[in-house]
Amino acid sequence: MFSVKNSFFCVLKTFPNISVRNFGTKRTALDEVNFKGRSLLTLKDFSSDEIKRLLWISRDLKQRIKHEGQYLPLLQGKSIAMIFEKRSTRTRMSTETGFALLGGHPCFLTSQDIHLGTNESTTDTARVLSGLTDLILARVYSHSTLVELEKEASVPIINGLSDLYHPIQILADFLTLQEHYGSLSGLTVSWIGDGNNVLHSFMMTAAKLGVHLRVATPKGYEPDGGVVQEAKNLSKQFGTKLFLTTDPMEAAHGSNVLVTDTWISMGQEEEKAQRLKDFHGYQITMQTGAEASPDWTFLHCLPRKQEEVDDQVFYSPRSLVFPEAENRKWTIMGLMVALLTDYKPNMPVLKF
Repeated sequence: MFSVKNSFFCVLKTFPNISVRNFGTKRTALDEVNFKGRSLLTLKDFSSDEIKRLLWISRDLKQRIKHEGQYLPLLQGKSIAMIFEKRSTRTRMSTETGFALLGGHPCFLTSQDIHLGTNESTTDTARVLSGLTDLILARVYSHSTLVELEKEASVPIINGLSDLYHPIQILADFLTLQEHYGSLSGLTVSWIGDGNNVLHSFMMTAAKLGVHLRVATPKGYEPDGGVVQEAKNLSKQFGTKLFLTTDPMEAAHGSNVLVTDTWISMGQEEEKAQRLKDFHGYQITMQTGAEASPDWTFLHCLPRKQEEVDDQVFYSPRSLVFPEAENRKWTIMGLMVALLTDYKPNMPVLKF
Protein backbone atom coordinates (compact mmCIF):
# COMPACT_ATOMS: atom_id res chain seq x y z
CA MET A 1 0.00 0.00 0.00
CA PHE A 2 2.90 2.33 0.81
CA SER A 3 5.37 1.12 -1.82
CA VAL A 4 8.24 3.47 -2.62
CA LYS A 5 8.61 4.64 -6.20
CA ASN A 6 12.27 5.32 -6.88
CA SER A 7 12.05 6.54 -10.44
CA PHE A 8 12.74 10.24 -10.77
CA PHE A 9 10.73 10.42 -13.98
CA CYS A 10 7.80 8.68 -12.36
CA VAL A 11 7.83 11.30 -9.60
CA LEU A 12 7.95 14.13 -12.14
CA LYS A 13 4.97 12.65 -13.95
CA THR A 14 3.05 12.21 -10.69
CA PHE A 15 4.00 15.64 -9.31
CA PRO A 16 4.13 17.90 -12.39
CA ASN A 17 4.25 21.09 -10.33
CA ILE A 18 7.53 20.19 -8.63
CA SER A 19 10.47 22.33 -9.73
CA VAL A 20 13.33 20.11 -10.90
CA ARG A 21 15.93 22.45 -9.45
CA ASN A 22 14.65 21.74 -5.94
CA PHE A 23 15.64 18.11 -6.02
CA GLY A 24 18.66 15.93 -6.63
CA THR A 25 18.55 13.48 -9.52
CA LYS A 26 19.67 10.45 -7.53
CA ARG A 27 19.49 9.08 -4.04
CA THR A 28 22.52 9.48 -1.82
CA ALA A 29 23.85 8.44 1.55
CA LEU A 30 20.73 10.10 3.02
CA ASP A 31 18.91 6.90 2.13
CA GLU A 32 20.92 5.08 4.79
CA VAL A 33 20.27 7.56 7.61
CA ASN A 34 18.07 6.13 10.36
CA PHE A 35 17.32 7.60 13.79
CA LYS A 36 14.31 5.54 14.78
CA GLY A 37 14.04 5.50 18.57
CA ARG A 38 16.30 8.54 19.16
CA SER A 39 15.40 11.73 20.98
CA LEU A 40 15.76 15.31 19.73
CA LEU A 41 16.77 17.71 22.49
CA THR A 42 19.06 19.81 20.31
CA LEU A 43 20.17 19.75 16.68
CA LYS A 44 23.70 19.94 18.04
CA ASP A 45 23.39 16.15 18.38
CA PHE A 46 22.28 15.62 14.76
CA SER A 47 24.66 15.36 11.82
CA SER A 48 24.36 17.21 8.54
CA ASP A 49 22.92 14.14 6.80
CA GLU A 50 20.44 13.54 9.62
CA ILE A 51 19.09 17.10 9.45
CA LYS A 52 18.85 16.89 5.67
CA ARG A 53 16.93 13.63 5.90
CA LEU A 54 14.46 15.17 8.34
CA LEU A 55 13.81 18.00 5.88
CA TRP A 56 13.50 15.53 3.00
CA ILE A 57 10.94 13.40 4.87
CA SER A 58 9.00 16.52 5.86
CA ARG A 59 8.83 17.82 2.29
CA ASP A 60 7.81 14.37 1.06
CA LEU A 61 4.95 14.10 3.56
CA LYS A 62 3.80 17.62 2.67
CA GLN A 63 3.72 16.74 -1.02
CA ARG A 64 1.88 13.44 -0.55
CA ILE A 65 -0.65 14.60 2.04
CA LYS A 66 -1.29 18.27 1.23
CA HIS A 67 -0.82 18.36 -2.53
CA GLU A 68 -1.79 14.81 -3.52
CA GLY A 69 -4.49 14.26 -0.90
CA GLN A 70 -3.09 10.92 0.21
CA TYR A 71 -3.99 9.42 3.58
CA LEU A 72 -0.91 8.04 5.32
CA PRO A 73 -1.79 6.50 8.70
CA LEU A 74 1.88 5.93 9.49
CA LEU A 75 1.34 6.42 13.22
CA GLN A 76 -1.91 4.47 13.56
CA GLY A 77 -2.15 2.86 16.98
CA LYS A 78 0.49 5.15 18.47
CA SER A 79 0.14 8.02 20.96
CA ILE A 80 2.13 11.07 22.02
CA ALA A 81 2.19 12.86 25.37
CA MET A 82 2.48 16.63 24.83
CA ILE A 83 3.73 18.31 28.01
CA PHE A 84 3.30 22.10 27.98
CA GLU A 85 4.73 24.17 30.82
CA LYS A 86 4.59 27.16 28.43
CA ARG A 87 1.61 27.92 26.20
CA SER A 88 1.93 27.93 22.42
CA THR A 89 -0.21 28.20 19.29
CA ARG A 90 2.08 26.71 16.65
CA THR A 91 3.75 23.99 18.71
CA ARG A 92 0.46 22.68 20.06
CA MET A 93 -1.54 22.88 16.84
CA SER A 94 1.20 21.51 14.59
CA THR A 95 1.93 18.55 16.86
CA GLU A 96 -1.66 17.74 17.76
CA THR A 97 -3.12 18.00 14.27
CA GLY A 98 -0.06 16.44 12.65
CA PHE A 99 -0.03 13.36 14.88
CA ALA A 100 -3.78 12.89 14.39
CA LEU A 101 -3.46 13.32 10.61
CA LEU A 102 -0.97 10.45 10.64
CA GLY A 103 -3.49 8.24 12.42
CA GLY A 104 -2.17 8.57 15.98
CA HIS A 105 -3.63 9.88 19.23
CA PRO A 106 -2.18 13.09 20.77
CA CYS A 107 -2.61 13.80 24.50
CA PHE A 108 -2.22 17.44 25.55
CA LEU A 109 -0.98 17.90 29.13
CA THR A 110 -0.53 21.24 30.96
CA SER A 111 0.77 21.91 34.45
CA GLN A 112 -2.86 21.71 35.59
CA ASP A 113 -3.17 18.19 34.16
CA ILE A 114 0.02 16.60 35.50
CA HIS A 115 2.42 17.35 38.34
CA LEU A 116 5.76 17.39 36.55
CA GLY A 117 8.53 18.00 39.08
CA THR A 118 6.14 19.00 41.90
CA ASN A 119 3.75 16.37 43.28
CA GLU A 120 5.37 13.81 40.98
CA SER A 121 9.05 13.80 40.10
CA THR A 122 10.26 14.24 36.55
CA THR A 123 11.80 10.75 36.80
CA ASP A 124 8.47 9.16 37.75
CA THR A 125 6.60 11.13 35.06
CA ALA A 126 9.05 9.96 32.39
CA ARG A 127 8.70 6.34 33.43
CA VAL A 128 4.91 6.46 33.69
CA LEU A 129 4.43 8.14 30.30
CA SER A 130 6.88 5.68 28.71
CA GLY A 131 4.50 2.89 29.60
CA LEU A 132 1.47 4.74 28.27
CA THR A 133 2.68 6.47 25.10
CA ASP A 134 5.14 5.99 22.23
CA LEU A 135 6.60 9.50 22.22
CA ILE A 136 6.88 12.53 24.51
CA LEU A 137 7.10 16.16 23.38
CA ALA A 138 7.85 18.62 26.17
CA ARG A 139 7.73 22.42 26.02
CA VAL A 140 9.45 23.50 29.20
CA TYR A 141 11.20 26.36 30.97
CA SER A 142 14.45 24.62 31.86
CA HIS A 143 16.47 22.51 29.43
CA SER A 144 17.54 20.37 32.38
CA THR A 145 13.96 19.06 32.59
CA LEU A 146 14.31 17.65 29.08
CA VAL A 147 17.66 16.10 29.94
CA GLU A 148 16.11 14.33 32.92
CA LEU A 149 13.10 13.19 30.90
CA GLU A 150 15.38 11.76 28.21
CA LYS A 151 17.53 9.99 30.80
CA GLU A 152 14.59 8.28 32.48
CA ALA A 153 12.21 7.65 29.57
CA SER A 154 12.24 4.55 27.39
CA VAL A 155 10.54 6.36 24.49
CA PRO A 156 11.90 9.24 22.36
CA ILE A 157 11.75 12.78 23.76
CA ILE A 158 11.25 15.85 21.54
CA ASN A 159 12.21 19.32 22.71
CA GLY A 160 9.16 21.48 22.01
CA LEU A 161 11.10 24.47 23.38
CA SER A 162 13.41 25.07 26.32
CA ASP A 163 15.38 28.04 27.62
CA LEU A 164 18.41 26.83 25.66
CA TYR A 165 17.12 25.47 22.33
CA HIS A 166 14.09 25.40 20.01
CA PRO A 167 15.07 22.80 17.38
CA ILE A 168 11.64 22.11 15.88
CA GLN A 169 11.32 25.78 14.94
CA ILE A 170 14.60 25.70 13.03
CA LEU A 171 13.55 22.66 11.01
CA ALA A 172 10.49 24.61 9.84
CA ASP A 173 12.62 27.67 9.06
CA PHE A 174 15.06 25.74 6.89
CA LEU A 175 12.31 23.82 5.09
CA THR A 176 10.69 27.20 4.28
CA LEU A 177 13.96 28.56 2.92
CA GLN A 178 14.66 25.39 0.93
CA GLU A 179 11.25 25.67 -0.71
CA HIS A 180 11.67 29.37 -1.47
CA TYR A 181 15.25 29.44 -2.71
CA GLY A 182 15.47 25.92 -4.16
CA SER A 183 18.55 25.08 -2.10
CA LEU A 184 20.22 26.15 1.13
CA SER A 185 23.96 25.93 0.58
CA GLY A 186 25.52 29.36 0.21
CA LEU A 187 22.62 31.33 1.70
CA THR A 188 23.34 33.96 4.34
CA VAL A 189 20.95 34.30 7.28
CA SER A 190 21.07 37.39 9.50
CA TRP A 191 19.71 37.18 13.03
CA ILE A 192 18.83 40.58 14.49
CA GLY A 193 17.56 40.41 18.06
CA ASP A 194 17.98 38.56 21.33
CA GLY A 195 20.62 35.88 21.86
CA ASN A 196 17.97 33.33 22.74
CA ASN A 197 17.00 29.68 22.25
CA VAL A 198 15.95 30.13 18.61
CA LEU A 199 19.28 31.74 17.75
CA HIS A 200 21.10 28.93 19.57
CA SER A 201 19.32 26.41 17.36
CA PHE A 202 20.23 28.36 14.23
CA MET A 203 23.85 28.30 15.39
CA MET A 204 23.77 24.52 15.86
CA THR A 205 22.26 23.93 12.41
CA ALA A 206 23.21 26.55 9.81
CA ALA A 207 26.78 25.45 9.10
CA LYS A 208 25.68 21.82 8.67
CA LEU A 209 23.47 22.97 5.80
CA GLY A 210 26.12 25.20 4.22
CA VAL A 211 24.45 28.40 5.47
CA HIS A 212 26.40 31.47 6.59
CA LEU A 213 25.19 33.21 9.75
CA ARG A 214 25.44 36.88 10.70
CA VAL A 215 24.26 37.79 14.22
CA ALA A 216 23.48 41.15 15.81
CA THR A 217 22.52 41.28 19.49
CA PRO A 218 22.61 44.23 21.91
CA LYS A 219 25.35 44.29 24.51
CA GLY A 220 24.31 42.12 27.40
CA TYR A 221 22.02 39.96 25.23
CA GLU A 222 24.66 37.86 23.46
CA PRO A 223 24.11 34.14 22.80
CA ASP A 224 25.48 31.58 25.27
CA GLY A 225 29.27 31.42 25.17
CA GLY A 226 29.40 27.65 24.90
CA VAL A 227 26.97 27.72 21.98
CA VAL A 228 29.07 30.41 20.26
CA GLN A 229 32.22 28.31 20.56
CA GLU A 230 30.46 25.25 19.19
CA ALA A 231 29.08 27.34 16.31
CA LYS A 232 32.57 28.59 15.51
CA ASN A 233 33.82 25.00 15.42
CA LEU A 234 30.98 23.99 13.10
CA SER A 235 31.63 26.93 10.76
CA LYS A 236 35.27 25.93 10.52
CA GLN A 237 34.36 22.27 9.93
CA PHE A 238 31.82 23.02 7.18
CA GLY A 239 33.52 26.02 5.60
CA THR A 240 30.85 28.62 6.40
CA LYS A 241 31.10 32.10 7.90
CA LEU A 242 29.91 33.14 11.35
CA PHE A 243 29.87 36.87 12.10
CA LEU A 244 28.88 38.44 15.44
CA THR A 245 28.20 42.15 15.99
CA THR A 246 26.05 44.61 17.94
CA ASP A 247 25.14 46.58 14.80
CA PRO A 248 21.87 45.45 13.09
CA MET A 249 22.73 47.12 9.78
CA GLU A 250 26.15 45.49 9.72
CA ALA A 251 24.56 42.10 10.36
CA ALA A 252 22.03 42.65 7.54
CA HIS A 253 24.68 43.53 4.97
CA GLY A 254 24.47 41.25 1.93
CA SER A 255 22.12 38.81 3.62
CA ASN A 256 19.49 36.65 1.91
CA VAL A 257 17.32 36.21 5.00
CA LEU A 258 16.53 38.58 7.87
CA VAL A 259 15.29 36.90 11.03
CA THR A 260 14.13 38.14 14.40
CA ASP A 261 12.08 36.91 17.34
CA THR A 262 10.32 38.29 20.38
CA TRP A 263 12.44 40.54 22.55
CA ILE A 264 10.44 39.59 25.65
CA SER A 265 9.90 35.87 26.15
CA MET A 266 7.49 34.29 28.62
CA GLY A 267 8.89 34.81 32.10
CA GLN A 268 10.63 38.08 31.15
CA GLU A 269 7.62 40.40 31.40
CA GLU A 270 9.08 42.36 34.32
CA GLU A 271 12.06 43.24 32.11
CA LYS A 272 9.90 44.72 29.35
CA ALA A 273 10.69 48.42 29.83
CA GLN A 274 14.44 47.82 30.05
CA ARG A 275 14.46 45.44 27.11
CA LEU A 276 12.57 47.85 24.87
CA LYS A 277 15.17 50.47 25.71
CA ASP A 278 18.11 48.12 25.13
CA PHE A 279 16.75 46.89 21.78
CA HIS A 280 16.20 50.38 20.37
CA GLY A 281 17.28 50.42 16.73
CA TYR A 282 16.79 46.68 16.26
CA GLN A 283 13.39 46.83 14.58
CA ILE A 284 13.56 45.29 11.10
CA THR A 285 12.27 47.72 8.45
CA MET A 286 12.66 48.22 4.73
CA GLN A 287 15.68 50.32 5.63
CA THR A 288 17.24 47.21 7.17
CA GLY A 289 16.36 45.31 4.01
CA ALA A 290 18.15 47.92 1.90
CA GLU A 291 21.40 46.60 3.40
CA ALA A 292 20.54 43.03 2.45
CA SER A 293 20.77 41.11 -0.83
CA PRO A 294 18.22 42.06 -3.55
CA ASP A 295 16.45 38.71 -3.02
CA TRP A 296 16.10 39.11 0.75
CA THR A 297 13.24 37.52 2.67
CA PHE A 298 12.01 37.73 6.25
CA LEU A 299 11.32 35.11 8.93
CA HIS A 300 9.78 35.36 12.41
CA CYS A 301 8.71 32.35 14.50
CA LEU A 302 5.72 34.26 15.98
CA PRO A 303 3.98 35.65 17.92
CA ARG A 304 5.20 38.99 16.64
CA LYS A 305 5.23 42.45 18.20
CA GLN A 306 5.46 45.56 16.01
CA GLU A 307 8.58 46.85 17.76
CA GLU A 308 10.43 43.80 16.39
CA VAL A 309 9.41 44.28 12.74
CA ASP A 310 7.15 46.87 11.16
CA ASP A 311 4.01 46.09 9.15
CA GLN A 312 5.61 47.08 5.87
CA VAL A 313 8.05 44.18 6.14
CA PHE A 314 5.87 41.74 8.07
CA TYR A 315 3.00 41.79 5.56
CA SER A 316 5.13 42.28 2.45
CA PRO A 317 5.73 39.69 -0.30
CA ARG A 318 9.21 39.28 1.17
CA SER A 319 7.76 37.91 4.40
CA LEU A 320 7.67 34.10 4.65
CA VAL A 321 6.22 34.04 8.17
CA PHE A 322 2.96 32.29 7.32
CA PRO A 323 4.47 29.51 5.15
CA GLU A 324 7.04 29.23 7.96
CA ALA A 325 4.24 28.78 10.51
CA GLU A 326 2.55 26.13 8.35
CA ASN A 327 5.82 24.26 7.96
CA ARG A 328 5.91 23.78 11.73
CA LYS A 329 3.28 21.12 11.03
CA TRP A 330 5.08 19.33 8.22
CA THR A 331 8.45 19.30 9.96
CA ILE A 332 7.11 18.03 13.29
CA MET A 333 5.26 15.35 11.32
CA GLY A 334 8.47 14.46 9.53
CA LEU A 335 10.35 14.29 12.82
CA MET A 336 7.72 12.12 14.54
CA VAL A 337 7.59 9.74 11.59
CA ALA A 338 11.39 9.53 11.50
CA LEU A 339 11.64 8.75 15.22
CA LEU A 340 8.88 6.13 15.23
CA THR A 341 9.02 4.40 11.82
CA ASP A 342 11.32 3.29 9.02
CA TYR A 343 9.63 5.62 6.51
CA LYS A 344 11.41 6.19 3.21
CA PRO A 345 10.47 9.22 1.09
CA ASN A 346 8.94 8.76 -2.35
CA MET A 347 10.46 11.83 -3.99
CA PRO A 348 14.14 12.25 -4.93
CA VAL A 349 16.50 13.80 -2.42
CA LEU A 350 16.04 17.53 -1.94
CA LYS A 351 18.72 19.82 -3.30
CA PHE A 352 20.67 21.22 -0.37
